[in-house]
Amino acid sequence: MRVSRAENRFGARYARHSPRIAALVACVALVIVSCSTTSEPTTSEQATGIDTTPTQSALNSLDPDAFQDAVEGAAEELLVPGAVVLVQTPQGSYTAAVGTTQLDTQSPPDADTHYRIASNTKTMTAALTVLLAQDGKLRFDDPVSDYVPDVPNGNNITISQLLKMRSGLYNYTNAPELSETMDSDPAKAWTPQEVLDIAFRHPPEFPPGTSYEYSNTNYALLGLVAEKVGGRPLADQFQERLLGPLGVQQTALPAADDTSIPDPYSHGYMYGGSAFAMVDQPYPADMQSAARAGTLQPLDYTNQNSSYATAAGGAISTADDMATWMQALVSGKVLNPDYQQQWLQSLQAEDPSAPDGQQYGYGISYQRFGPNASMYYHGGELPGFNSFMGHDIENDVTLVVWTNLTLSPEGKTTANALLPTVLDQIYAGLSLQPAAPTTTR
Repeated sequence: MRVSRAENRFGARYARHSPRIAALVACVALVIVSCSTTSEPTTSEQATGIDTTPTQSALNSLDPDAFQDAVEGAAEELLVPGAVVLVQTPQGSYTAAVGTTQLDTQSPPDADTHYRIASNTKTMTAALTVLLAQDGKLRFDDPVSDYVPDVPNGNNITISQLLKMRSGLYNYTNAPELSETMDSDPAKAWTPQEVLDIAFRHPPEFPPGTSYEYSNTNYALLGLVAEKVGGRPLADQFQERLLGPLGVQQTALPAADDTSIPDPYSHGYMYGGSAFAMVDQPYPADMQSAARAGTLQPLDYTNQNSSYATAAGGAISTADDMATWMQALVSGKVLNPDYQQQWLQSLQAEDPSAPDGQQYGYGISYQRFGPNASMYYHGGELPGFNSFMGHDIENDVTLVVWTNLTLSPEGKTTANALLPTVLDQIYAGLSLQPAAPTTTR
């Protein structure tokens, strides 16, 4: 299995938002309706260089009941056991929570329910790396070989290229032996070196800096760089440098041998073995039919050890915490103004033939929806969970979506599949969902 250059995911599909969101935002760009206003620059505008005055006419007045009904209907269609959608706008905060955190029980989720955030962890690993550069402890143009030995092309791969997915290194989560071990020994505690050894047994995909291809190997390496330069375990640096100062208290990177999730938490489910999350292949037709008929039940992946992900996707959080984190990161509360600008300017088109399309930078994606709407975002996926988080700085909209089913029977990444419904609710003038057929009597 190969990760296509248009995709951004953990494993083959972790944070698998790129192809679906790229198509989605292209559609949004055609139909979003908004208008601009002017005022004195805000703190966020000064930090980002972006006009952050909310364009109220770009946003709908959210009706909580209609919002809940829309999310519930879309989740049911995807066979999602449970989901949370948290939206913060200038009008207020809205949470649609549907279903259950555990099959065969009545245990509704909420914004404080813990879940595995998968590749959304990359936003933290990247932010820590930028902070270490801000401290003068590393430079973006340093070769990774200065910090980690025996990396193929390591003398020619820079920290910046790792951050932007442009190293060319083979993605270790593509390797079938990883999925096989995850299923045969789900509690196995992985070290970063073990997953890097998997990656380095394969030749690089392309020369450093010549292309974009999402590879979790990049962030496994960045985790080691951060630990060496920062002199502390990655989890401790996350807490001390990122989470603690923001008052984000329910987010953590668990120890390698810890397979638990703090209470209250959601179970996580997926049809079939780990390879369906790790490898980009559809479910066979008979599996799809059985899942739709209810004769095939999803497997519980809640306590599969996520240490194979670590810096690339191992963290646990809540919707409330991720909303706080995403808003703070994008609006300039984590980095100083100089390095915030470098973080923003790191964005680069994934596809050179589509310069206005999806961009990826230092652990963040960006896409403009229309004249007055854009979003910085990331996504996450691993066996059991799928999620999305984004912040639209122009309209002051923060969005977090998580589900406890990785893929629908048809192979749709479930949080991403909820996005058209959610964005239709948030933004005025959108119509991303197909209209219901009309009938005559």
